[in-house]
Parts: sequence; structure tokens; C-alpha cells
Amino acid sequence: MAFKTLDDLTDIAGKRVLLRVDLNVPMEAHKVTDTTRIERVLPTIRELSDKKAKVILLAHFGRPKGERVAEMSLGPVAPAVASLLGKDVAFADDCIGKTARDAISEMQDGDVLLLENTRYYKSEEKNDADFARSLAENGDIYVNDAFSAAHRAHGSTEGIARLLPSYAGRTMQAELEALGSALGEPVRPVLAVVGGAKVSSKIDLLENLVSRVDMLVIGGGMANTFLAANGVDVGKSLCEHDLAETAKKITAAAEKSGCEIVLPVDAVVAREFKAGAANETVALNAIPADAMILDVGPKSIETVKQKIDAAKTLVWNGPLGAFEIEPFDKATVAAAQHAAENTRAGKLNSVAGGGDTVAALNHAGAADSFSYVSTAGGAFLEWLEGKELPGVKALEA
Repeated sequence: MAFKTLDDLTDIAGKRVLLRVDLNVPMEAHKVTDTTRIERVLPTIRELSDKKAKVILLAHFGRPKGERVAEMSLGPVAPAVASLLGKDVAFADDCIGKTARDAISEMQDGDVLLLENTRYYKSEEKNDADFARSLAENGDIYVNDAFSAAHRAHGSTEGIARLLPSYAGRTMQAELEALGSALGEPVRPVLAVVGGAKVSSKIDLLENLVSRVDMLVIGGGMANTFLAANGVDVGKSLCEHDLAETAKKITAAAEKSGCEIVLPVDAVVAREFKAGAANETVALNAIPADAMILDVGPKSIETVKQKIDAAKTLVWNGPLGAFEIEPFDKATVAAAQHAAENTRAGKLNSVAGGGDTVAALNHAGAADSFSYVSTAGGAFLEWLEGKELPGVKALEA
């Protein structure tokens, strides 16, 4: 897709730039506890400010459902942004109307202003045209740097982009370029690693991937559903037995498109789901009836490593086992570290995303070595599913 970036923005000194960012950060006692999302948008804020634009931040926080919920005000986020940015960030307790207008009129070139939660208005999530116009009236240019909100057709993500000259911020640009390199025009062979608890939450994802990748490793609880569909007795493992036909349908689609599905060949089982639980590694035909699969075994790990070695491009979403508790994190850690090693060696373009995935890669100490790790969650998943993202579509040149 073609979209304009900050490279296309020239002579913006004094211009009012409405910059959509994701500041939906974890808070405790009115303090930001994780600054990752703020850090991601700092380059765009700095670049615009350094070019002497008036930088006006648009963001949502939580789900206030069109009401003014005090606990969901962006007010406490402004000091955190200022601290990381290294310069003052003003705050206006409305995103439209006189309050916003007055605050913007007081800005000097290069100043940064954060407007109040856009979701305090029901019309934001309805993508109401009048609301989008009210936002647009306060800017000359629109920049979207919130890929994580791009799967929502809201006033501040889609409606406003139709009304002003629109550009992708640096984080949005990096995300779109990374995703394009992974599934848009990838270097083949392409390997996808998909894990997680349930097939039901990733049917669209799996159906899209089998037609676009060369190899698909399925792990986590969802692998149990595929194993059971193939006649394996998975004991007391998490398994969606009612989706056996769906698993068979996905397998058939993979065969038709030439995608190799890779399932576990051995398993680590336990009777209890807790850290340090007594466990054993067994073949798939020897899973005890009173035990549950909590990780894939060493033979499966070696197979996954071989597939990573064979790939030029890797797309990763979801862990291979119950990585949150030891020792059932071994497969996820081993595979993640191997992918990181190949990436560092220049052998692999590795793109990963999704909440559990980010946590798993951080746990493995591998996240920093991947080519790109998306923190976008739902937007990343919908992109993997092949769905059109309204906030991205609106930026197309």
C-alpha cells in the first residue's frame, strides 16, 4: 500500500499537527506503570516538535463509553509523556470545543499539548462525521502514529483522516513496513508460529495464514485440538473437541495451498498446572489419561528449530506452551532464542506481535533481537487475519 510519511511533510513550522497516539497505558495510583507505548511515539513527537510544529496529541484511555470517568482521564499521563520527552506537555481537559481551541491558541511553535480522552464522547466510537469535523477544526495536518488503534473506524483514527492531509507517524510507518516485509512481499520460505490457548480465537488467522505461508507451526493449547482431530488421546489437556472438523478443514486447506503444518511430536505432561509441578516427557501415543499437555517436548523443539533454520521470514503469534510457569516455558524460550540468533546473524526477518507473544519473547530475552515486535495486540491480529484496517486504509495516498 502507498501512504505518506513524515518525509513528505515539509515547512510545517507553526502548523497545527493533530497527532493520534496510543497512550492507553497501565496506571496505578495515578502513576504510569509501563511506559512502553509512550516510548514508541516519542520519535514522532520529537520530530514534529523539532520542526516547530504545534503538536496536539489525540488519544483514548480505557472504555469510558461516552461518559466523563475521572479514572480514565489522560491528565495523569501528560507528566509521564513530558518526563520521557524532556520538555513540557500541556493538558486540556477536552478534545473539542472552546477548551481545546483556547489551549491550542496559546501554543507556541514546537509546543506539545495533550487533549483529553476522545472516548469521553460516544460519537468517537461511532465515527460520527460532526465529531470528526470538530476534531479536524483544530488542526492543519493529521498524523496517525497509533497502529494499535487502526483496526477501529473511530473519529480520531478514520473519520479525521478523510478531512485533513494525512500522514503515517514513525511508529505507524515502521509497523506497516515490517508487516509488509513479513506477509506483503516476503522473502520465502515464510514460517508462521502460532500458539495460544484456543483454536476458536484464531480460526480466521489460521485460515488466512495457510494460504500465505510455506510452513505453519501450531503450538500451545490449540495444538491439542489438531492432535485430537488426528486421533491423538490428549488426556485432560485443554482441547476444543467440538472444533475437530474445523481443524481438519484448516489442514485440508493447507495441503491444497502447499503449506506444511507442523504439530508437536512429543509432549511435556503434568497432573497439576503450577510452577515446578512433577512432569514427564512422553510420546503422543503415551499421554496419560489423567495428565495434561503443558509444553511440547524436546523432539518437537528440534523440529521447530529446523523449520526456523529453513525459513527466511518468520511471523510469530502466541507461545508454544504454558510459558508463564516453569518448567513449561522451555519450548517457547528455546524457539524464541533460536529465532533471535538467526535474526542477529542476518539469516531471518522476524516479526512478532500479540500480548502473550510480547511477554513470551521478553521472558526469553529475545524480543530485542527480533526484526520487529508489535505491541498492537488486536490490530496486529486482525492484520494477520487478512482484514482491512480502517485507520490504515484511510492513510492510503
